[in-house]
Amino acid sequence: MFENVLVGVDGKPNARDAVALARRLADRGGQLTLGHVHRGEMPSIELLDPALAAAGVEVELKSIVASHPGAGLHQQAERQHADLLVVGSCSRGLFGRATLGDDTRDALNGAPCAVAVAARGYAETSTPIETIGVAYDGSPESAAALELARELAASSGANVKALEVVSIPSLAFTGIVPAAIGDSIEAMVESAKARMNALADVDGKAIYGLPGEELAAFSEQVDLLVVGSRGYGPVKRLVLGSTSNYLASHARSSLLVLPRLAASQADGPEARSGVGVGAEI
Repeated sequence: MFENVLVGVDGKPNARDAVALARRLADRGGQLTLGHVHRGEMPSIELLDPALAAAGVEVELKSIVASHPGAGLHQQAERQHADLLVVGSCSRGLFGRATLGDDTRDALNGAPCAVAVAARGYAETSTPIETIGVAYDGSPESAAALELARELAASSGANVKALEVVSIPSLAFTGIVPAAIGDSIEAMVESAKARMNALADVDGKAIYGLPGEELAAFSEQVDLLVVGSRGYGPVKRLVLGSTSNYLASHARSSLLVLPRLAASQADGPEARSGVGVGAEI
């Protein structure tokens, strides 16, 4: 769970969505900070009242001067040592979808903590998180995502579902390595299914397909989708890989992305070089 949560707010409805999700994810008694980024002219408090009221608890409102919303939230997260940053979806996104707008996507890459994107309209339909989905493939990053999902489930009574998407590595189409086709694909899926069946207290499933598309469809079955990021960048920073970047625009539920693990953790005994969602998330 999260003890020190920063929520990006403005005068738009998506700020209420972010606050509602933050309340679900924050530890009881944890610190909840609302951060408003502006370029030097703080808006009237009336514009932020909906977000403050949505918090339902005593919170601290931070005025952050920055040229870009994402950069300002990133800086504030570092200053307060936040372990979670929560933002609302783009107002142009579909209702019930998690869609990260371009104005925050780039700056959130490199965030020093986990980032959650609340589905559009989440505040209006906010109910207890009953099902948590995990993108899993046995990598250390996906194992960390599963562990967090289990912690969240333990506190809320939610069920945990996990999905592994087996896909052919892009190198298979370059001639560098032989293409994995036919029986090889079936063998990989069977191996993934065995891996999923070995997970305790998890409803696991393995399929063949495109990771981003399959996980986006999977997210429609859950209230929150948790993924680990392995995008190239500094360790312990959130850098969106190809799959997490796709999900930031197409997830049908709220999305929680964990930062990249330290090298010593990522090179642990569970790390593997096989195919699946972890290599590209």
